[in-house]
Amino acid sequence: MAEPLPRAFYARHAVEVAPELLGQILVRTWKGQCLAGRIVEVEAYSGGDDAASHAFRGPTPRNRSMFGPAGHAYVYLIYGVHHCLNIVTGREGDGQAVLIRALEPLEGIEMMQALRGKRDLHQLTNGPGKLCQALAIDRKLDGHDLCLGQILWVEPGPSPQEPIATSPRVGVRGDSLALQRAWRFFLDGNPFVSRTPLNNRATRWP
Repeated sequence: MAEPLPRAFYARHAVEVAPELLGQILVRTWKGQCLAGRIVEVEAYSGGDDAASHAFRGPTPRNRSMFGPAGHAYVYLIYGVHHCLNIVTGREGDGQAVLIRALEPLEGIEMMQALRGKRDLHQLTNGPGKLCQALAIDRKLDGHDLCLGQILWVEPGPSPQEPIATSPRVGVRGDSLALQRAWRFFLDGNPFVSRTPLNNRATRWP
């Protein structure tokens, strides 16, 4: 087992951290098994200057983890059904985070298939709700410190061979700036990236 990424990695602006998370390995230990996947798609969310962010209007009981120290998990429930995993970035109080949108399954695949009720490898973790179900991530992990290297963490992975692309974030609300910001980063051509909406034109990064 490799050492988890250090807190200093996360203690930067979300837009700096997000593309550098691509290719890193998300690891979850659950019921004595290791479930792991390569991060292939993320989205960056800033704080009070980002109308698409949960932190835009300040701290609430739901988003309080976003305002905590970098390197902690912010897990929320969307539509009352799907959990989403974010990693807090920036300085404490900034309210920044990176949403993990898709993984390439690496380890514990049979358990992921059982948790998802799906056999198709490409449908296991190609979306934020799907990957949380596949890795048994829920609100119990909200606020968890990923730098401890226990239960849930991110390990260094090899540098991606695929080029990095960007597009506007998927399904966000807010002002025109929030809708236009190309803060979704993904490994272009990777088959485990979630489906890109037709109106989200992607460009190569940087």
